[in-house]
Amino acid sequence: MSASRRSGTTDELGPGEPERDGADLLAALLDGMDAALCAFDAHGVVTHWNREAERILGWSAAEAVGRRGFAGWAVRTADAAEVEARLMSAMEAPGRQVHEFALLTKEGGRVLVRTQSAAVRGPGGKPAGVYCAFSEVHAQIDLERSIALSEALFEDASWGVVVVDADLRPAVVNAHAARALGIGRTAVLGRPLGDLLSRGVEELESALTHVLAEGAPPAPAEMWVSVRTAEGETRRCWRSGFLRLSSPLAEEPVPLGVGWLFQDVTEVKQSEQEAALLRFRSNQLHRAARAAAECEDPGEAATVHLDFALAGFADHALIDRVAGGSVADGEGPVRLVRAAETPSGAPGPSVLAGKAGLPVRYREGHPALQCVERAGPVRASAGAADPEKAREWALARQWPADAVHALCAVLRSRGRTLGVVTFLRGAGRSQFERADAVYAEDVAVRIAAALDLADLVKPTTDM
Repeated sequence: MSASRRSGTTDELGPGEPERDGADLLAALLDGMDAALCAFDAHGVVTHWNREAERILGWSAAEAVGRRGFAGWAVRTADAAEVEARLMSAMEAPGRQVHEFALLTKEGGRVLVRTQSAAVRGPGGKPAGVYCAFSEVHAQIDLERSIALSEALFEDASWGVVVVDADLRPAVVNAHAARALGIGRTAVLGRPLGDLLSRGVEELESALTHVLAEGAPPAPAEMWVSVRTAEGETRRCWRSGFLRLSSPLAEEPVPLGVGWLFQDVTEVKQSEQEAALLRFRSNQLHRAARAAAECEDPGEAATVHLDFALAGFADHALIDRVAGGSVADGEGPVRLVRAAETPSGAPGPSVLAGKAGLPVRYREGHPALQCVERAGPVRASAGAADPEKAREWALARQWPADAVHALCAVLRSRGRTLGVVTFLRGAGRSQFERADAVYAEDVAVRIAAALDLADLVKPTTDM
């Protein structure tokens, strides 16, 4: 049966046809609404009842239309007068009125509903009835909570929230995300992610594309990105979660975009990485000490320490001894003799060198010579030079041609300088940092002790 009471309709063609079409359209609109809707005439008789009202209360349109008020069927008799008065008062009140009260289902249960009612005006502008839209209170509260949650996420959340459209461009950005991206909330909208991030954008776009096609991943993902800011590029680690957003109005899921939530965990990740690196290097020093303790030749023990230090730290290393064995602080110019080095081609253990005792042709100002003069570590780098210039830079310093970054640590024992250990990195690695210099000094102490012992055990040693 129709959701509205019809009268005066005819099946004949002619003047009655438009009226029937209008009634059919009205019935279709009412039945297609997501909210329950009923209407009363000026005498309180139900004139309209849609399918959502039938779903909530169980009363069909045939059972509801034509009844006067809710008394005895949709409301308890004791509450009927109050409910009817509150509903019909909308005829005289301006705008909409909101009420909450309990209705009865066809099975006798009670449902707490929230209603919005307003007057229906006749042709002369006089109130001709009341329409009432209602929904279950818990459903309304759920909707309000969802709206409140959305507003809170986009205003006060302590993590970044970005809605990305199907073209992978930001459509909505909250204040936290805008600060993380180093740009205003409106300036970021509609811009490609490549305009905001210099590194990591490919990984992020791949994740967003996957979510659009397959849905949300089962766990958050940690992504390293470089953000373009007015001060330059800043490298950050964002722990990101993704949600596919689909239209609730479509019969089949239609992706509207992706909800991207992220939190900056750069400091935590850097601390974890530093702690893991410290543990690894401590283990390497421990393993090197145990292996060196089994060497009969102290010179061989020195190369053992060098080999263990290379793992994850540098690509090449070499040891230069002071000509004559050692030099006291403040003594004149120092000449260095190559004592050991790692192979410059295929990887392998360090090999002893310099049996002829010929000094290395280091020019004045060479990092190794500076290291001896300062009795402290020295770092050097070819920087961002092109490969050919970097090769010339390395060869001019008597280092392997693929060396780009260098770190020299002085070999000291019993208050004397024995030489220099130099660690070299290729273009695929980053420059040496201060923490690397501390580790190199730890290794240098152990190498110097082994070389000093070699001098004591065998003064004529080739080392």
